Amino acid sequence: MVNGIVFDIREFSVHDGPGIRTTVFLKGCPLACRWCHNPESQSARPQVVTSPAGPRLAGTVYTPEELAGILNRQAAILKDNEGGITFSGGEPLTQAAFIARVIDLLDGLHVVIDTCGYGSEASFRLLLARADLVYYDLKLIDPALHRSFTGRSNRLILHNLRVMSECRTPFVIRVPLIPGVTDTDENLSAIAQLVSGLPGLIRVDLLPYNPAAGAKYAAIGRKFDPGYDEARPVNANLAVFQAAGVDARLT
Repeated sequence: MVNGIVFDIREFSVHDGPGIRTTVFLKGCPLACRWCHNPESQSARPQVVTSPAGPRLAGTVYTPEELAGILNRQAAILKDNEGGITFSGGEPLTQAAFIARVIDLLDGLHVVIDTCGYGSEASFRLLLARADLVYYDLKLIDPALHRSFTGRSNRLILHNLRVMSECRTPFVIRVPLIPGVTDTDENLSAIAQLVSGLPGLIRVDLLPYNPAAGAKYAAIGRKFDPGYDEARPVNANLAVFQAAGVDARLT
């Protein structure tokens, strides 16, 4: 039996896929994005998070049966509101076998996988075979910049993008707009050219920068040191996507 570790289960979410959803946030991520707005998700182990309300433990271990049982209790209301379950993170691909088993136990619920794409092709295919929709993050196309700002190469991410498209699994590309980093015309244009015409692509969502993210770092004993100017206005250039024939929107 493969157990999993979850740091949050958020009910009645309306931003993590179609309809009303329950979002499961998996713990553990291979990337260390400087702008990460869930820094408590990066470690694969439980950790204490402090707040004015007192300390709490981020990270609960579930069996697939336990988690599926919790999610299935909400099946009727989720189906009535054209929603379902979204697996986010952290990074779902780090716990692919666990998630696959949970999905197999769900009561016919719509499934979204929200992923950065950094994981083995085998793990990704395991979840693609069970997903109704994928939210796929693309941050930086330039390899050196990607490594500098996330701690990892983007080679595997770009490979899995092609795998997903070849499988014809419907997907939405999501681009976090980080001031002076991911929001440059050069990077947005490179993303537009990369995804233009890919089978399965529904649209591209540009995600506004979250300036409140840094406050979470102190809660887990870390210093927030993003390495970019948070005060700089972001460049939400939809025109480069329109020029490439790609449906894009600012969410």
